[in-house]
Amino acid sequence: MSTVETDSPSTRTSSPDDNPCELCGGRRFEIIARRDRRGRPLETAICLGCGLVAHAKIPSDEELAEYYARHYRSEYHAESSPSAKRVMRAWKNGRRILRQLGPFLRGDEKVFEVGAGIGCTVKVFERAGFDASGIEPGEGFQRFGREQLRARVDRGSLFEQTGEARYDLVLLIHVIEHFNSPSRALKTIHRLVRPHGRLYLECPNLAAPFAAPGRLFHVAHVYNFTPWTLLALAAKCGFELETWLSEPHDSNLEVLLRWVEQGREDLDPLGCSRTKERLACYSTLTYHLRTGYLANRLRKVASYLWEQWAARRFVGRLCAECARPGTS
Repeated sequence: MSTVETDSPSTRTSSPDDNPCELCGGRRFEIIARRDRRGRPLETAICLGCGLVAHAKIPSDEELAEYYARHYRSEYHAESSPSAKRVMRAWKNGRRILRQLGPFLRGDEKVFEVGAGIGCTVKVFERAGFDASGIEPGEGFQRFGREQLRARVDRGSLFEQTGEARYDLVLLIHVIEHFNSPSRALKTIHRLVRPHGRLYLECPNLAAPFAAPGRLFHVAHVYNFTPWTLLALAAKCGFELETWLSEPHDSNLEVLLRWVEQGREDLDPLGCSRTKERLACYSTLTYHLRTGYLANRLRKVASYLWEQWAARRFVGRLCAECARPGTS
């Protein structure tokens, strides 16, 4: 495959000790990349049955728990406690999500975010009148959200959550790609969501693609989704499409799903060929020459420059506001 840096694609059949495909249960995979976005060794494979893309070797629960509790934030974001510009960016993102989801929600719903990070989205929803809370495994980010923003974000894992269904809306924002079993995660969330409640999912769009060839795969992103593999996994775990909030060409998938009682199989028989076709759309040169790329980059640079100038003042005011007694 010309768009993904690999010596040569190879087909393999998994042994009984290996993980079958998370989506279709298949055991035939093709290696489509051998290095991550930083050039370090990382084999990435596509399931030849359904087109789901993931690490060729899925990490264990113990490996993931240690990585996310101690190393992820410092390695992935180069900071163990959030910088002012990251807080400002996360706050803007939380407001964007509230604007998108607002028309579908009542003001009194109970909202829960898995992987809440700094806690900005939780706090944005709380200030809008929702009963909002979340969990975050990373120590530094969770502590900042709790102590500085007064956001109801506890340190913890999704799989530690017990009890009956109690949430009207669960937010999973750039988190599903990090699980070693996204189907287990969605089934756990299904138990936490009240009947006919909702799940909002956001993750990188492998079909867009969201990055240049050679920079698509990251050690922290165990799974990589296209619109068809994400919807098929959701259907398998008891969620059906309510509405897409993103366009097919967007770099991120943004989708609102509705709880249904039972999961169902909804695999795209052309899923593998469609995914390969999308991955083959661009070379490194044509990716950077595509329409709108330069304009988007300039907008991002301008936004980053603004953040450098305004972020500290913004975060200072925000934290002071959150610390006032009686301020939600």
